[in-house]
Amino acid sequence: MIEKNEIKALAEEYLKNSPDYLVDIIVAPGNSITVEIDNDNGVNIDDCVELSRHLESQLDRDAEDFELTVTSAGLTSPFKTHRQYKKYEGKEVEVLTKKGEKLKGTLKSSTYDNFTVEVSKMVKPEGAKRKTEVKEEQTFNYDEVKHTKYLIKF
Repeated sequence: MIEKNEIKALAEEYLKNSPDYLVDIIVAPGNSITVEIDNDNGVNIDDCVELSRHLESQLDRDAEDFELTVTSAGLTSPFKTHRQYKKYEGKEVEVLTKKGEKLKGTLKSSTYDNFTVEVSKMVKPEGAKRKTEVKEEQTFNYDEVKHTKYLIKF
């Protein structure tokens, strides 16, 4: 079986001087390899083709057969890298915590340790007849969330 670390090293070496960056590598049984890349300005199909050709040229099908797919990170896919969080700062996201709480808000900032989301809540102030909208910032460590996704609005 082809090792994930081998594919990772080849892909990172190829992408090091590129605006594209590696998001994930999946090596499934039967040597079905999926390489997922992203770019701060969106991935071009030609970028996927070029990386695929590079990886194909570095691997020996005669020694071990494989199936290779190079794709961009899906727009609705969960974030997997810090750079994806940086890319979507200022945009609306959905956060699902490990406690099962689902929040929607604006991704305000991210560091290598955590990220902050501004969430709007309807709160009824004491003595008021109606609820008013209150914005609140919540900070999460990455290990506290199941996923964070970009919310597409039409």
